[in-house]
Amino acid sequence: MIEIERKFLVKNDSFKIEAFDKNHIAQGYLNSNPERTVRVRIKGEKGFLTIKGASNETGLSRFEWEKEISVSEAQALLLLCEKGVIDKTRFEIKKGDHVFEVDEFYGENEGLIVAEIELKSEKETFIKPDWLGTEVTRDIRYYNAYLSNNPFKNW
Repeated sequence: MIEIERKFLVKNDSFKIEAFDKNHIAQGYLNSNPERTVRVRIKGEKGFLTIKGASNETGLSRFEWEKEISVSEAQALLLLCEKGVIDKTRFEIKKGDHVFEVDEFYGENEGLIVAEIELKSEKETFIKPDWLGTEVTRDIRYYNAYLSNNPFKNW
């Protein structure tokens, strides 16, 4: 239940032609405190409730627990969330043994595109595609919970 993840800005939209899957995502936060976020998400035709703990000292690892719930339950919980529901499309791109999840944001976060990769260890190597830009793993401004309260358009 430990998530090891790195985040990067994306230079351009050339990743789209490499995507093997894409889904619309709506997500909100019942609690956006970085020590313990509680997220509600609708991804495609599925709902999820996710709890994440604080990042470790490297900023790469943190506790994550996720449970699939019905879309109707997720819709009801989204109504209880803090302001700033995130609206985005997630593209999945395979590179070597890894899958990049690239999020193209809409609404108040329009213009932001962020790629994430989950790893098995903090030192694991991976193929970096040409469209991958600056690493922002340790920059909390790029956490979705932060974006829900501090939209990209206001930076």
